[in-house]
Amino acid sequence: CINSGSTIKCMSVHPVLKKRDDFEDVLEERRRSSDLRYALRCYTPTLYKGLVPCKVSMLKSIVLQSDHLQCVIKQVSSESGDSTECVAEEASLILDEMAHRMQLSTVRFFVFTLSKAFKRLFRSVCVNEEGIQRLQQAVQEHPVVLLPSHRSYMDFLMMSYLLYMFDLPLPVIAAGMDFMSMKFIGEMLRMSGAFFIRRSFGGDKLYWAVFSEYVKTMLRKGYAPIEFFLEGTRSRTCKSLTPKTGLLNIVMEPFFKGELFDVSLVPVSISYERVLEESLYARELLGVPKPKESTSGLLKARRVLSEDYGSMHVYFGHPVSVRSLAEGKIKRSQYNLLPRYIPQKPSVDTHEFLNDAAFRLVRIQEENMVLKPWVLIATLLLQNPDGMDLSSLTEQTDWLRHLALAFGAFLDWPDHEACSEVISCSLALHRRLLSVSAGHVQLSVTDAPQVETTPEEAVFQRAVVVLSCASYRNQILHVFLRPALLAVAMQSANSSRKDDIYNCFNFLRNMFSNEFILCPGDSVQDFEEACYLLMKRGVLQVLEHEIVMSASGQSTLAFLCSVLEPFLQGYQVTPYTQCANVHYCAKVWGSVFLSFFLSFFLSFCIKLYQDFHKILSSKTVFNIDNNRKYFLGNKSAY
Repeated sequence: CINSGSTIKCMSVHPVLKKRDDFEDVLEERRRSSDLRYALRCYTPTLYKGLVPCKVSMLKSIVLQSDHLQCVIKQVSSESGDSTECVAEEASLILDEMAHRMQLSTVRFFVFTLSKAFKRLFRSVCVNEEGIQRLQQAVQEHPVVLLPSHRSYMDFLMMSYLLYMFDLPLPVIAAGMDFMSMKFIGEMLRMSGAFFIRRSFGGDKLYWAVFSEYVKTMLRKGYAPIEFFLEGTRSRTCKSLTPKTGLLNIVMEPFFKGELFDVSLVPVSISYERVLEESLYARELLGVPKPKESTSGLLKARRVLSEDYGSMHVYFGHPVSVRSLAEGKIKRSQYNLLPRYIPQKPSVDTHEFLNDAAFRLVRIQEENMVLKPWVLIATLLLQNPDGMDLSSLTEQTDWLRHLALAFGAFLDWPDHEACSEVISCSLALHRRLLSVSAGHVQLSVTDAPQVETTPEEAVFQRAVVVLSCASYRNQILHVFLRPALLAVAMQSANSSRKDDIYNCFNFLRNMFSNEFILCPGDSVQDFEEACYLLMKRGVLQVLEHEIVMSASGQSTLAFLCSVLEPFLQGYQVTPYTQCANVHYCAKVWGSVFLSFFLSFFLSFCIKLYQDFHKILSSKTVFNIDNNRKYFLGNKSAY
């Protein structure tokens, strides 16, 4: 599609479904051999251009003596009035607090321990070996930055475990300071390659200089692959978060300034059949404070070892060349106007490039996420809160499977197994979230104590189950997102004119730009993709000036609209004016008022939920669709 004036025209360029790599279960061999012998085996990693990694003490010396850090030390000394020696000592202390101290003996201990844990937690851990081979080649040619998705604490542990397994250089990992509070464990993580950074330090010029120089020095020297999470933190909803660009800018800057010929960015997609923190995430979303990381908390959590978390998939994507990404978008000559060591703020063009690159890398992560049958089942159960007959659930899951595959989903569906058997296996794995009685499947609290609870407690327990289930539904949203936006646009535009539908699609896309991963500037391309996918399924016909639904497309469009329904309702219900008042009052009265308001708002939501069910039980008829049409059709109301 191209935007020619006010007319959207469809061209013959369509997205194609790409072939993905095959997987191998790396735990299969571990179950047959000694974990101790494996942890103590000869480890001979492939190195960048054959270089020998420098010692940690040498790395620290290089950072502290760098021209860039010395320049910032003089600036800070001049601004604060402190002596350069005093500021340099502070920089040294910052680096001591931050830096890793990797030791192979500690890594071997973790490998032994994690081998035991992974075999108890997971039925299989599947890795694409072709991706490993691409990574082995990449680390020899250019410095490598690993960019895993982040859904669990297991992510960075599994990454280091796999790189050790395949004789790849162990990564140095950007970790939050929270882990430093874990006695013994914090130091062991440091000796396994973690370097610790504060959650926020934007205004601290010296800290930022030490941090950026430390990362860039490791990158320039080919010391080790650098690993960090583009999303910045774990996604509690299992939906990709808006990427952060601070660290991405740091690892790209040596290329911008001509210090490196290229940098390879490797997106890694980590998928869980069952997330270890599913219940914890739901409670955090409902306002329960996040438990502080501690060694005692880790020991208490060992009961998870008795649970079954199904399978895990790790997909190493194709290395992305920063040089290719920046071609025609970044004028590197601007970095020649000043000496390399003088700090420069990124230009507007650089900011836009970083933002666009970050979104596209997260999109690659999404596309390579391996989806299990449960995400389809969870999607259907959320749309049917009163439950479904097992036969109907089986039939609709099979229909949804074919729809997802047609839209390009990376679905791990067992071959040569009946659909009913696959669903029964998934229901058994997630039995804590549902109940099956007399052939009827329904979301419920199956492990709650059999004691009388208050209405508020009952609603809270129900909300935990629903949010836990929604986190699995969210894993497949990227597959249906663009066709769903088009389906809602067609329903809301009250017109079959292509321009009207595109305008509504574009409005929806802009509204949800912070909710989903929608690459900046790709509105027309996303519209084209949605049209193509729905045409391919026979759901609609795209004419020269119109988009018309086919006779058999009603059920598909209705499903796609229901996928976005919770998000549309959320945007409708949220009291924007109240939130504006809250921010003002929070500034005046502080966090006490904010805590009070959140408590009040939670009570309000519980009452709203109870009133809604009273309306349903009284069989009162009301039209949600008309309300949504008004909401989408009236931008001033939005």
